[in-house]
Amino acid sequence: MRSTHIAWLRNDLRISDNPALMAAMRGADRAIVLYIHEENIGVRPPGAAARWWLHQSLGALEADLAALGVELLVRRGVPGVIVAELVQEHAVDAVYWNRRYAPGERAVDAAIKTWLTARGTKTESFGANVLIEPWEISTGQGKPYSVFTPFWKTLKQQRLTAPLGRPEAGTPRAPVPVDTDYQEPHWAEKLGGHWYVGEASAQRMLADFLDHRVGDYPERRDIPDCDATSGLSPHLRFGEISPRQIWQAGMLAAELAPEQAGAIDKFLSELAWRDFSYHQLYHRCDIAQEPMQAKYAAMAWRDAPEELDAWQRGQTGLPIIDAGMRELWETGYMHNRVRMLVASLLSKNLLIDWRLGERWFWDCLVDSDVASNPASWQWVAGSGLDAAPYFRIFNPVTQGGRFDADGGYVRRWVPELAALPDEWIHSPSEAPTAVLRRAGVIIGQTYPVPIVDLKTSRARALAASAAL
Repeated sequence: MRSTHIAWLRNDLRISDNPALMAAMRGADRAIVLYIHEENIGVRPPGAAARWWLHQSLGALEADLAALGVELLVRRGVPGVIVAELVQEHAVDAVYWNRRYAPGERAVDAAIKTWLTARGTKTESFGANVLIEPWEISTGQGKPYSVFTPFWKTLKQQRLTAPLGRPEAGTPRAPVPVDTDYQEPHWAEKLGGHWYVGEASAQRMLADFLDHRVGDYPERRDIPDCDATSGLSPHLRFGEISPRQIWQAGMLAAELAPEQAGAIDKFLSELAWRDFSYHQLYHRCDIAQEPMQAKYAAMAWRDAPEELDAWQRGQTGLPIIDAGMRELWETGYMHNRVRMLVASLLSKNLLIDWRLGERWFWDCLVDSDVASNPASWQWVAGSGLDAAPYFRIFNPVTQGGRFDADGGYVRRWVPELAALPDEWIHSPSEAPTAVLRRAGVIIGQTYPVPIVDLKTSRARALAASAAL
C-alpha cells in the first residue's frame, strides 16, 4: 500500500536542516510539501514587503524541491480546512511541521494536531527555527529569562542540536509556477535590485561574511555606511537558512581562525538576541500588542498624525532619521543602529505609540519577524523586559556624528543635503546661512525644518515615563 506524507512548511523555506521535510520524505512513496497563506485565524499575515520576499522564496523553494522530486502545493485559506481536505483527498498517513511560537500560531497548530490525532493520522512537530526551544532554557528559579545577558551566558553552555543535512533526492521533476495568485505591486520592483532570495543565496551570504567581513564586525557593525553585517535577517525570517546552520558555521570558523573568535562570538550573540525575542514571544501575551511592562499600558501617547506621516516619509528634518526611513522605503531594510534611532525618535521624542511604528516596520521590512520586530520596538520604547531604560533617549544629531561621521549614509539617502560639509551634515538647520547657500539647501523648502525640538521633547518623554 502506497504511503503519502505531508511536510507543512511555514517560516522554514529550505531543503537542508529541515526535520519536517526529512521526516516526510523518510519511508514515504509520495512526499508533499505544503505552504498555506493563512487567512482569518489569528496568525499575523506578512506585511507588504515581506509578502514580496515570500513570493520569491516560494519560487526558489519550488526549484529546489523539483530537484529532489518532491511536489510543492501552495494554498490559501483556513489551514485546518486545507489540511483536512488534503489528508482526505490524498489518503495522507502523516503530517509533519516545524514549530512556531506566537500565541495564535500555536493555537492553530494545536487544533490541527488534535484533529489529526483523533483521525488516526500520524503527526509530529520539530524544533528547527530557533537555537533552543523556549521551554528548554530557564533561570535558576525555573522562570523565563527577562534579561539578555544571563540568557546568553546560559545559552552558550547548552549542547545545541546539530543541523541536519539535505535529504536524499528522488527522481527530479520540472519546476512549475507556484504562488500564482500573487500580483506584484509596482513599488515592489525596486526591491529586486537589492536582494537575492532563496536558500542558496543565504548560504553564499553566510560564507562570504565569515570569510571576509566577520573580523571587523564588532568595530564596524554600528556604522550604517559600511557593508559590515551579514545581511542574513530576511533569510532567517523565512527560514531559508536556520539559526543552527549559522551557529555551527560560526563555531567552525572560530576554530579555524582563533584570532577571529571574539568577533564571531559577538556575531553569534546577535543571533542569540533573535532567540531571546522568541523566548519572550513564547512566554508572554501578544508582544506586538501588549507592553511587557504592565505600567506602560498607562502611557499617555500623543495623537500626532502629521508628525507620524513625516516620520514615515523621511521628512523629519533630522538627517540620519530621514536617511533610515528612506532606506527602508527603497530597500525593505534598515541598518540596525538606525532602527534604534528612528524608533527612539518616534516613541520618545515624538511620544507616539510604539505600536504604530512597529506596524509600519512590519509592512515595510522584508525581515519583519513576528518576534524580533515587536521585541525590538519594546526594547527601544522602554516597555520591554530587558529594555533600554526610560532615560535612554538617543540623540540623532550626536549619534549621526558618531556613527556617520563623514555623512556618507546621509548623503546616499538624503541627496538634497549632499553638498553640505561634514560639520553640518547632521544638523543642517543650525548651519550658517552662507554654508546653506553654497550647498543649495533652503531649510523649510528644499529640506524640512525639524519637526521636534530634541531638548524639550526629551524632557517631555522623561516626564511621561516618570509619571507611570
